[in-house]
Amino acid sequence: MNLYLHNIGDLYGQVPITLGDALLTDPGERFDYVLTNPPFGKKSALTFTNEEGEQEGEDLVYNRQDFWTTSSNKQLNFLQHINTLLKATGKAAVVVPDNVLFEGGSGETIRKKLLETCDLHTILRLPTGIFYKPGVKANVIFFDKRPAGPDRQTKEVWIYDLRTNMHFTLKQHPMTFGDLEDFIQRYNPENRHERHETWSEKNPEGRWRRFTAEKILARDKTSLDIFWIKDKSLADLDNLPAPEELARDIMENLQSAMDGFSELLATLKK
Repeated sequence: MNLYLHNIGDLYGQVPITLGDALLTDPGERFDYVLTNPPFGKKSALTFTNEEGEQEGEDLVYNRQDFWTTSSNKQLNFLQHINTLLKATGKAAVVVPDNVLFEGGSGETIRKKLLETCDLHTILRLPTGIFYKPGVKANVIFFDKRPAGPDRQTKEVWIYDLRTNMHFTLKQHPMTFGDLEDFIQRYNPENRHERHETWSEKNPEGRWRRFTAEKILARDKTSLDIFWIKDKSLADLDNLPAPEELARDIMENLQSAMDGFSELLATLKK
């Protein structure tokens, strides 16, 4: 219905969607652009009824030849799936939670492969409080696929921190297009190869900073979870946020922690 209301597809004709598990197989199609916000939630699972008539869940591990590595982490699998969908010169912008930037194991393998085979040129650190689920910390990663070659495709990664000391809510103080205008200007879509940092030793609060691929590869687990601006709410005790804002942040962090423990408990029960 949402597609029809936006003039996508025909009620009596072809509908440009397919019902099924998008991660199950390579669909064979290739695209110039992929812009997506894959489902959040780390695990892909299949629910079935056991011999006792009880429902159980089983983690799905997708073993696809086009994937760099196998994983039950749904977000990491979607990232590999998107890489498959791109043409040799395709471009992607993908919303991912923080764990995709720092998780070890399969996460590290995938980050190294992205740096090697694609030009992972930009990361936008999104503020909290803009998604339906409290405490969700997300980013937009921008990368261009490149034809196979002997050299590493990513030379440098530009990071814009729109999170530190930025406070938004879904209703009272929602993020607007105006809040993204500075990032768009710094991104320089007309020619992204001509960029200028706003961060420097003289301006440590600058939100736009460049990191070479060598520095990132030298980081523990090739982590892309990089931040440098001091959190004023922690450093300036005389100018703390309003009590209701602090309480809201605490509740969001507690809820996020509880969700993590719930996932861990569910895994341990299996």
